[in-house]
Amino acid sequence: MTAIKKGLTANTLKYIAILAMLIDHVAWAFVPTYSVLGQVMHIIGRTTAPIMCFFIAEGYYHTRNVKKYALRLFVFTLIIYIPFLFPFVRNMYGGFPPNVLLTLLLGLLALCAWNKINNPFLRILTVVLLCIFSVLGDWPIFGVLFILAFGLNRNNFKMQALSFSIIAIIMVAISTYFSLTNGYSIYRQLFQLAVLLALPLLYFYNGERGSDNKFNKWVFYIFYPLHLLIIGIFEFYIFV
Repeated sequence: MTAIKKGLTANTLKYIAILAMLIDHVAWAFVPTYSVLGQVMHIIGRTTAPIMCFFIAEGYYHTRNVKKYALRLFVFTLIIYIPFLFPFVRNMYGGFPPNVLLTLLLGLLALCAWNKINNPFLRILTVVLLCIFSVLGDWPIFGVLFILAFGLNRNNFKMQALSFSIIAIIMVAISTYFSLTNGYSIYRQLFQLAVLLALPLLYFYNGERGSDNKFNKWVFYIFYPLHLLIIGIFEFYIFV
């Protein structure tokens, strides 16, 4: 009988990320952003993106077929827009929103390019172009860089944490600068630093997937568009 390693499995961390995402999106829909409750909920929600970026990098090394993995991400990148065919959901987000699955897909492609393209100039150019294209997604540019930070430093958590932290601090510094230049308070973007709270969770990752139940493989892809649709329905029909 195989001994179970101490720590958090990939499935456990993914469910934590899903719960944090739900809390974050509920806050965007129903809780004033700069209330104490709103800030706490958004701080919790900042852990989602780093965890998902981490497991995109892990998935690259674990998958048997990177092309199928990328295709799956691409298909669900398109599916995510289905809830926004409903006017009440689109109105909630002010139009078609940035799509985190697009950023995750581009991050996966960037990791592939870095590992597969031998020419240094073409390698960097490809990654830069993928980062630029990611402005159409959620966590633009930095989500791609997070995946590279985790993937290129795999099996060295100290380097993963250091490179991720540097990128995160630069992200917050840039977003804070633009907030200040637009007349907003310096505190407007500081809650984004809570992405660093994902690191203690990732530190306890034990390298195991967890249950092989197929539902665990698909839960994030299903939950992401479904919960947006449900939140949109609640906001439009119940709270408006």
